[in-house]
Parts: sequence; C-alpha cells; structure tokens
Amino acid sequence: MSTYTQILYQIVFGTKRHESTLVKRDRDKLFKYIIGILKNKKCHPYIINGIENHIHIVTHLHPSVALASLVKDTKLASLEFIKENSLFPQFDGWQNGYSAFTYTISEKERLIQYVKNQEEHHKKVSWKEELVALLKEHKIKYDEHYLL
Repeated sequence: MSTYTQILYQIVFGTKRHESTLVKRDRDKLFKYIIGILKNKKCHPYIINGIENHIHIVTHLHPSVALASLVKDTKLASLEFIKENSLFPQFDGWQNGYSAFTYTISEKERLIQYVKNQEEHHKKVSWKEELVALLKEHKIKYDEHYLL
C-alpha cells in the first residue's frame, strides 16, 4: 500500500529577542532560499512571508519529515545563508522554539492570503497579539512568560 497524507502546516518563528532585523529589501532572497530547503526535504511550500521580526511558512509536510527536524534544519541553514550573504547585518539568529499549526486543505487559500498580507496585518496587530490569537484559535495552552 502507498502512503497518502495531506498535512498542511503554518510554521511561525521569529528573530532572536524579536528584533526587527529582517529588512524588506532582502527578505525575498531569504524566502526563496527557505523554499529550496523545503523542496529538498520533499515538502511542498505554498508561501513564505513575514515582517521584520518573524516569518510564516505554509507548507505540506512530507510523511518522512519530522516537523521539529524540518524547523531546526531550516533555521540552521537559513542562519548560515544570511551570514554568508550578509543579508541582514543586524540579524543575530532565530529565536528558540517555534509555533506550528495544522489546517485542513479546504483552508489553504485563506491561509495563503493571510500569510501573503502580513505587512498589512501587522499595521493593526502586534506579533504577540497574532500569536496569542493563533494559539487560542487552535486551543493550545501556553505560558505567557514564554510567548515572546
């Protein structure tokens, strides 16, 4: 028998100390690099976007890939890419941890639009407010101390 899955994730992680170091000018280079990482891991990236202090990745996870390993590999490889290419001079690394949320395939287009509109969204909502809303939407218990 073959393996069939549809595991749609929104993965969110930020810069160390949530500093606004991901300048817009070079974000697309970072996002394209991360897309390459995901494809090499047999994942299907739908969209990557973010603002100065965090990014959102919407991807289908291949059944042979563990989420924690994917995030770890993505953070390590992208950190090296950023440093080698001097993309964000003030960038000091990624935060410890991440958030990941699963969605049904019927929500894919809505989710893509949500991630696509991050800059507009964050004119009204802080990253902390966004994260708390996502955690509550997915009924995930959290400790306020560890949010940001």
